[in-house]
Amino acid sequence: MDFRAIARDCRTIRRFDEERRISGEDMLSIIDAARVVPSAGNRQPLKYMAIRDREGCDALFPHLAWAAALRDWDGPAPGERPAAYIVMLIDKDISFNAATDAGIAGYALMLAAHGIGIGSCIIGSVSRPKVYRLLGIDPERFDIPLVVALGYPKEASVLEEASGSIDYYRTADGVHHVPKRPLGEVLLS
Repeated sequence: MDFRAIARDCRTIRRFDEERRISGEDMLSIIDAARVVPSAGNRQPLKYMAIRDREGCDALFPHLAWAAALRDWDGPAPGERPAAYIVMLIDKDISFNAATDAGIAGYALMLAAHGIGIGSCIIGSVSRPKVYRLLGIDPERFDIPLVVALGYPKEASVLEEASGSIDYYRTADGVHHVPKRPLGEVLLS
């Protein structure tokens, strides 16, 4: 298995086939992959809420921000919205500082979804007070580090070497381009 190829192929997806729902079995499989990844001090403070019914997805959608670099795009249009979400929670009774755990688990969720043909988008721009109320989450006990949107891809996303700007962009044919800094620029030795 060439992990570099998997990492290059597992891209953020922001437009989905909203009609193709995600099974409960697939949701459990994705969450289970994140459950077993490394955790600082093995404290395992992360919890997950799976939302896959259409009503729950529709209610959560307006409380998330999409694609900051695409300034003239408000997010997926109806029919292209996620078919499910995983809301990640940090249980503050276990740990107050779990940013590293959240990052590791977020990418594990993406990789697990990608492995079964499901696209994903990690969203950190969340209207947390509204989501706490919507989902009945106790903010005294839980923090929301991120939400992962899931669905079957309805767009292509490709990597390219950055030559100037690193802002991602879309071409007229709807392909999402993601410039990455060259290895020589990120490797300091």
